Amino acid sequence: MAKPGKKTDVNTDLIRQLAGLLDEMNLSEIEYGVENLHVRVARGTAAPVSTIAPSEVPSRITGAAEESAEPPVSAGEDEFAPDHPGLVTAPMVGVVFTANDPDSPAFVKVGDTVSEGQTLLLIEAMKVFNPIKAPRAGEVARILITNGTPVEYGEPLMILT
Repeated sequence: MAKPGKKTDVNTDLIRQLAGLLDEMNLSEIEYGVENLHVRVARGTAAPVSTIAPSEVPSRITGAAEESAEPPVSAGEDEFAPDHPGLVTAPMVGVVFTANDPDSPAFVKVGDTVSEGQTLLLIEAMKVFNPIKAPRAGEVARILITNGTPVEYGEPLMILT
């Protein structure tokens, strides 16, 4: 039962608008807050999605079979333009997988030549594995994520040259 003096009215119109934005923008959750009101609307998910600060994004994939096989990337090489023509970004929120399963080799590695439409990665979202395909032919210059890493919409995944 509500305590006297506490407002318990729920703004259902606001919740409907936020839920509509979830569908319209293909989001998994949305939050809105002003003063003492805070509303979070989310689709049912099995586990919370976390974000990675840009400074924590690895410069290449590290799999079980390959651990620190290459020297660390220098600070100058770690920077890239967000409008780089070969930048491949995440088209959705999910978890990145670099191979079909843990025992399979990665779809691509740095230095591989890829053709347009070739599968580069998988992003698992709501228990569906979505192939991320090469937007154009080129060479894999950098891989910016690690296998099993959660990613956000628009997050850089790799660079093709």
